[in-house]
Amino acid sequence: MLEFLRGRDVLVAGWGVSGRSLIEPLRDIGAHPVVTDNGAKALAEAAELGLEIATAVELENADLSRFALVITSPGWRPDSPVLVSAVTEGVPVWGDVEFAWWVDQARIYGPVRKWLVITGTNGKTTTTQMTHSILRAAGIPSVACGNIGLPILDALRRNPGPQVLAVELSSFQLHWAPSVRPEAGVVLNVAEDHLDWHGGLDAYAAAKARALTGRVGVVGLDDPVAGSLARKAKARRTVGFRIGVPADGELGVVDGKLLDRAFTKAAILAETSDISPQGPAGIADALAASALTRAIDVAPQFIKEGLAEHKVGPHRTAFVRELGGVEFIDDSKATNPHAARASIMAHPQVVWVAGGLLKGASVDDLIEEIGDRLVGAVLFGADAPVIAAAMTRHAPEVPVIVLDAGDDADMQSSRSQRAEAVMGRAVRAAAGLARSGDVVLLAPAAASLDMYDDYTHRGRCFVDAVTALEDGDIGRAL
Repeated sequence: MLEFLRGRDVLVAGWGVSGRSLIEPLRDIGAHPVVTDNGAKALAEAAELGLEIATAVELENADLSRFALVITSPGWRPDSPVLVSAVTEGVPVWGDVEFAWWVDQARIYGPVRKWLVITGTNGKTTTTQMTHSILRAAGIPSVACGNIGLPILDALRRNPGPQVLAVELSSFQLHWAPSVRPEAGVVLNVAEDHLDWHGGLDAYAAAKARALTGRVGVVGLDDPVAGSLARKAKARRTVGFRIGVPADGELGVVDGKLLDRAFTKAAILAETSDISPQGPAGIADALAASALTRAIDVAPQFIKEGLAEHKVGPHRTAFVRELGGVEFIDDSKATNPHAARASIMAHPQVVWVAGGLLKGASVDDLIEEIGDRLVGAVLFGADAPVIAAAMTRHAPEVPVIVLDAGDDADMQSSRSQRAEAVMGRAVRAAAGLARSGDVVLLAPAAASLDMYDDYTHRGRCFVDAVTALEDGDIGRAL
């Protein structure tokens, strides 16, 4: 099925982690990779490895018929000139996930694996980690891969190889992977995010729905958009989960216990008290991971064991410290309003630290819902004014501090130093608004790339700033 690539040129569009993972598999099937990227540094690195390179500008007006295939990184938009030219000239365009699927189906690196696909606006990484933890508890050779960090192709090339892949996929990756048919796939939730890339919520939801095309599709019923996908799913069987009493064909919660009524008449899977992170979002992720693994006949005792062993990763509702009766929590991974909502709703009194790039998402509904939980807000980043305006409309009584990107920073210093300085001031301001019993919560509701390298860099800056606080910083602004 990949024979058409043998002896042919294949264009690798994007020299990131996924682009690098393509090179050896392409060579293994006898293809000749050519790398393009918008960055000179990336192309220089590829050239140093002996790869043929071409700039994106050179390719925009070139004859692309020499290529049997273009494989794009997930970050490249469908309207990128090189990709548009390829489609116009009849050259197929695949994502790296699509290519990995066909490499697996062709048994290039051993028997075909079972794919358990996880997507959604929020909770993907936690659910993927939970799924992997359950598979490990059951003794099933497996690996967590995809958007979680390890490229799928690198996972396939492992020796000995996994039998099951817990695959986290973003909407970008799913857009470019129309052939993937997982053993089981879940759409956790769908809220406004990446609308600038997809062009609207309908296209974004349609990309997510590609996880529901295999043997079993799973949807989060508490989310109206994800729940509605059950009616349109192309999976042979669709089940749902909810944080409440499950009906037949669902998983849910009864008396503090996760209950499966989808894959058996009724089976207790785990105690909610054993789930990390605690709160509704963590329980929903655990139900999703349980559904995926029950779909491949993992026994309830292993689900209980795997969920108990799972611990939340850094920058995902992670407790940092307590000072003067105030808890500081790092949820830098809350990169959109939907994720921030789940984080804030877990606490009754919150000083909210937020801001960054909203990527076209609205925060009005979020603030209208969580306004009565906020005792203060400290905003920073490119879209801080947008969030501040929404605060004025929907929570005018809440004190708001808006920081400029240059506050407390020498503009001759590096980008990273300026970002660290702004976070330091944000944390001090938030501590000043807090009193005993409050939670100072970093839940930005926005992407980080306007100021930080990524959400982990933002989270580390928050942790460092919190660690530097002293008792006298608490409540000083009250």
